[in-house]
Amino acid sequence: MQRMHLIPVAFTLLCHLSSFGSVALLGVQTIKRTMQNVKRSGRSIVEPTIQPENKEALSVSEYPLHGAPSKAYKQQPPHSECHFLPSHPAYPQNRFGLFRRGPPKRKGRFFEGWYYRVTLPEDGQSFAFIMSIEDPGHNPRSKLALSALQIMGPDDGYMIQADPDDTKFWAWKNQQGLGCNFEYNDDVNPEKMKLCTALPPEKWTKKVKSGFQMLPHRLQGKLRGYDGTDPDALFGVGAPGECDFDVTIDPLTGWGDNIGKQKSTAGWLASYSVFEPHWQVTMSDGRASGTIRWNNKTYEFQDAPFYAEKNWGGEFPARWYWVQCNAFDGYLDRENHLSVTAGGGRRKIPFGRTEELGMVSIHYKGTFYEAVPWTGAMTWSVDSWGRWKLGGRCTEGKKLFEAEIISECKQTDGVVLRAPTITGMINACKDSFFAKTTLSMWELEYDETTKTFVRADKDPIIDNAFSSQGGVEIGGGPWWEKWEGKSLMKQPMRGLVKIPYIFSRS
Repeated sequence: MQRMHLIPVAFTLLCHLSSFGSVALLGVQTIKRTMQNVKRSGRSIVEPTIQPENKEALSVSEYPLHGAPSKAYKQQPPHSECHFLPSHPAYPQNRFGLFRRGPPKRKGRFFEGWYYRVTLPEDGQSFAFIMSIEDPGHNPRSKLALSALQIMGPDDGYMIQADPDDTKFWAWKNQQGLGCNFEYNDDVNPEKMKLCTALPPEKWTKKVKSGFQMLPHRLQGKLRGYDGTDPDALFGVGAPGECDFDVTIDPLTGWGDNIGKQKSTAGWLASYSVFEPHWQVTMSDGRASGTIRWNNKTYEFQDAPFYAEKNWGGEFPARWYWVQCNAFDGYLDRENHLSVTAGGGRRKIPFGRTEELGMVSIHYKGTFYEAVPWTGAMTWSVDSWGRWKLGGRCTEGKKLFEAEIISECKQTDGVVLRAPTITGMINACKDSFFAKTTLSMWELEYDETTKTFVRADKDPIIDNAFSSQGGVEIGGGPWWEKWEGKSLMKQPMRGLVKIPYIFSRS
């Protein structure tokens, strides 16, 4: 990635100085030695670890600054890494002089957020841990800079803790690793921890009073915040609340077939800034074991359904909807696991236009079924609150299918959460974990008589799978009435997004 471009650039520059042969030779040798040192250390040449002059005075991470250079697990999809250079002091600004590319002097808005859900079928409850960073490293500093931890808990409860100091937030660019320590315990000198990023889980528990840390297989946190329903909770006002969590994660599926290449959720072109905000499901299904303490009640669990996704970018959707479930009755075994993620919305595209897109994607027994607008079509009918009916058809590729998902919750269910917007972190979406959700999926075949795709004359692939713990959301607005639509992608964009699919079939 960035460091892969460093050698050609440096080599070209040195060649232009070829009249100074010894200088060029010395430069090449220096680069070779640097790359060898980087390879041995597992660290990046672009953002190397700071080595303090007095190692006893400052603690540094025992992990590489950006995580190991390889995938954390085989199902790790694209975009699991962070998409910004943290302003945390462990990330140096100018270590290699001429060849060092420093962080951009951002002026516009930027956010990156991570969403982790644990579903507890035996308790009938769910937890969502939502971590975010806004406007990191702006120069001059942004008034909207914020590191935040939101937790949605039992009975659609809600807590939040935040800190305007974006320099406390660290993140990896090789794997999904991130964290922010709001406060340290009284016996820890915070000045000695300034260069410290990821900590071994046991040390993190011992040293940190409040904050959070996500490693590829471990999620930890201590929230010492406030009832999120209070409008001023972000500023330390309202009823206090506490939540501690320590969760070990075992991935089952990422975003794609278990034996195939993992994919970008919104297609390969979604990586470009014109398609912001970006969306990536990083773990469509997994199993979590551990403990969560919500105020005075502790939940202990083993092999509970786990789900993870993220968003990032500098633009914000005007309106959106979302349904997620991986806790269907009869589909909790590792060999028979089932997960669905469906959603869509209205977003900006170049030349002042907007488009409305959506998708329904299913992972079943390690196989990925994807109904997206570049290989089929998707329809939605979403009430202002209480009912989501989504349908998807894939009519190109090797797996032709149709899927339908219906989720319904009570009007009294749900809680309003905060989300990054152009004006900062404000109330912008409503969620619930109590949607009664049914999912069906049928194989499609081409009918020569009607010249259309129809359901095959055989049993459904999935026949009315049911869960009482579907996750649902609406966001943006306005939501005064039902929103109905059909997701179709026009040429030439449809053809461009389909390119990887064409090569995968050849």
